[in-house]
Amino acid sequence: MTTAASYFQTHAEADFDLQRPADVAVIMPTIIRPTMKEALQSVFRQAPARRIQILIGIDRPAADVALIEAICAERPAHCCVNVIYPGYSTSLRHGGLHPASDGGVLRCVLTYLANSQYVAYLDDDNWWADNHLSSMLAAIKDHHWAYSLRWFVHPDTRRTICIDQWESVGPGRGVFAQAFGGWVDPNCLMFDKLACHQAIPWCRRPPGVRLSQSALPRPRHGACHGLLSAQSRRPQSRRPRAGDRRRLCRRGGWRRYCAAIVADRNIRCRDRRKE
Repeated sequence: MTTAASYFQTHAEADFDLQRPADVAVIMPTIIRPTMKEALQSVFRQAPARRIQILIGIDRPAADVALIEAICAERPAHCCVNVIYPGYSTSLRHGGLHPASDGGVLRCVLTYLANSQYVAYLDDDNWWADNHLSSMLAAIKDHHWAYSLRWFVHPDTRRTICIDQWESVGPGRGVFAQAFGGWVDPNCLMFDKLACHQAIPWCRRPPGVRLSQSALPRPRHGACHGLLSAQSRRPQSRRPRAGDRRRLCRRGGWRRYCAAIVADRNIRCRDRRKE
């Protein structure tokens, strides 16, 4: 089936009660990249098994929706997958009206649609450790939100390089502490959407717009459970600022990442010369 027209499909076992709230909902905006297979499979592998609702929102499809259908055929019985494509993109860069470049309003809308109190986000080119959701649910107990740390992974070889020690490190820390009060990669986040409902519209804010802490009620402090679960391709910042760079280089994080990139490129160049 092509994705020229609007599309809505639910992949679930006959005895999966859709009305009963899931233990956790996973939101995945996508343009149907091949990497989403690994992303979805990492959700299917979560242990111990819990009732998981996965909501996939298609922005502008780069491939046929049959790819998603083939992946969903492998889903375990405790997972339900809702696939939604309105027939158009809501992102400004693809002809829509909303400035968020990573799916327009899909994160916001799918968060409201999720039939679970707890929501987590996963991009279609990232993946989780097998215990990610269970550890996050344990961490968020008695809190409004929780986050994990993440690994940096080489964008070409997908080799694990190092722990992110300077970007997605939580409130008041890292290279974004001065500009934004800290930052957490959405792939590392879980929150209680009933307690944090006023933050949901900010899922669609344009890049560079700062979320004012005074605009939202202050939630109970999030709990970092310390597990390195979500994985990312590359740092989001081009380079740490000078003040942070010295501290980060002492830890070896940024230096190790850059050295691994250079070493891998040199290996591939040598391999091509041998050929």
